[in-house]
Amino acid sequence: MLSAGAVSAQTADLVSSTAFRVCADPANLPLSGRETKGFENEIAELLAERLDRPLETTWFPMGPGFIRKTLRAGVCDVVIGYAQGDELVQNTNHYYTSVYVLVTRSDDALAKVETLTDPALQGRRIGIVAGTPPASHVAQHGLMALAKPYPLIVDRRVQDPAGDMLADLQSGAIDAAILWGPIGGPLAKGNPALTVTPLLQETASPKLFYRITMGVRPSDQDWKRELNSLIRRNQAEIVAILTKAGVPLVNDQGTALQEAAP
Repeated sequence: MLSAGAVSAQTADLVSSTAFRVCADPANLPLSGRETKGFENEIAELLAERLDRPLETTWFPMGPGFIRKTLRAGVCDVVIGYAQGDELVQNTNHYYTSVYVLVTRSDDALAKVETLTDPALQGRRIGIVAGTPPASHVAQHGLMALAKPYPLIVDRRVQDPAGDMLADLQSGAIDAAILWGPIGGPLAKGNPALTVTPLLQETASPKLFYRITMGVRPSDQDWKRELNSLIRRNQAEIVAILTKAGVPLVNDQGTALQEAAP
């Protein structure tokens, strides 16, 4: 039987000391991508540089079994973006907070809507990712009858629900789209035909803002502390990457946009 010390040594040895090993989805833009870099890939590059280690990325589709077959299998040491509180991983300190957004056509009256309780949304067709928190709000506010659902769990190498939703919005097939801010913000960035409105005024449950951490194995306490220190020392550079990408950053209470650093 292995002693507690031996088990601790074995789990500590899982973290590479010669490379910054990241697991990521190869086709989850704008977050991560093998052919085109996402903002999480840029953050990984920054941290690898600060650690003075080469970046090694294990590509695996995000979905059921992702953590078990990557992080838990020991083929990588960190997932760059993971919602705080998920039990599959141990979370580092959060490095940003974001919120769901309403995306509308800029020439539509809905571009002025700031909350899902606005009467202007009644009778309009709204795109929503099935099973996400704002779907509950859509149902609570009587908007589900005309809503168009898009799938949540897909292989993004062959399906693109967020891209399809925004294409439907621009074609007029739907009147508004509700997307997770770090997806909707970057995808609509630079497109004057689209208006992105962070949903900061929703007080009903479930909440629409989430703190984003990096995920490590539950056993990797020292590694988590090292990453926390790395995040703290490089927070300004991380925020610059997120801001450049178009990610809506909000305060930790999800009530206001985060002021840009001078």
